[in-house]
Amino acid sequence: MATRVSTVAILGLGLIGGSLARALKANAFCERVIGYGHRAPSLEKGVALGVIDSFTLDLDEVIESADILVICTPTLIAEQVLEQILPRIAGRQDAPVVTDAASVKGNLESAARRICDGRYPANFVLGHPIAGSEQSGVAASKADLYVNHRVIITPVAENDAAALDLVRDMWAATGAEVVDMSVAQHDAVLAATSHLPHVLAYSLVDALAQSDASDEIFRCAAGGFRDFTRIASSDPVMWRDIAIANKGALLDSIDLFSEHLASLRAAVEAQDSDGMHATFTRAKAARDEFAAILAERQGDKAES
Repeated sequence: MATRVSTVAILGLGLIGGSLARALKANAFCERVIGYGHRAPSLEKGVALGVIDSFTLDLDEVIESADILVICTPTLIAEQVLEQILPRIAGRQDAPVVTDAASVKGNLESAARRICDGRYPANFVLGHPIAGSEQSGVAASKADLYVNHRVIITPVAENDAAALDLVRDMWAATGAEVVDMSVAQHDAVLAATSHLPHVLAYSLVDALAQSDASDEIFRCAAGGFRDFTRIASSDPVMWRDIAIANKGALLDSIDLFSEHLASLRAAVEAQDSDGMHATFTRAKAARDEFAAILAERQGDKAES
């Protein structure tokens, strides 16, 4: 693949940013990748590991150096980063394209409009890679993290077409499948498919850990418990911030789940075998269909 830009800057060099840096370097999307942050140790580690080529603690320097700025911080911190970046590049014809990898889009769209006095910056492209791990930090980064995973771009009406294309090309260079959604659709879908499962996993593990029988519960837990609760090992600060940023959509998903759980509880209490069987049968059919979609997607990727 031909080099598309000279310099990509990663703002927040953890698992997500580090994996993006590795992938862009491995696929020659850019000539160099630089890192930016407030603390040197993780950035120094990134250079030592070969994840980035260099770093700076000076935001003005990184803005002047980069063609693309990728904000890879947790979602609430991403708002703070936007407050520092957008006023610095407002009205500049040579401004870099700015994008992000945060898990919630609505709060960042609102923040951008607020920072720019109601005018959305054309060169700010909202994006979200649907990939990750319960591990964190630049040392956990890997060049193939995004291969065969989706990256969702959420264009807004004011976006510059060239900026959108450049961000799509950047993520495509990592091996990801790039798709578009509206901001509202993204936040609703992610609340249901990612944010709610994390909340449930955290809640279940926390409830059982506080049980009088917690020692025996965890000692006897089998593979199903391990698989379901694996994501409760994820970074609590990051998921706290996601829950805050996507409050409305997450509450809708929690309420929907609570209603279904209450109905299932009533069926169990009443020993309603038909009701329980119907719920389990519908769920199995839906899960099997989901598995088939995943298998087909993986097959299509293998053939391409």
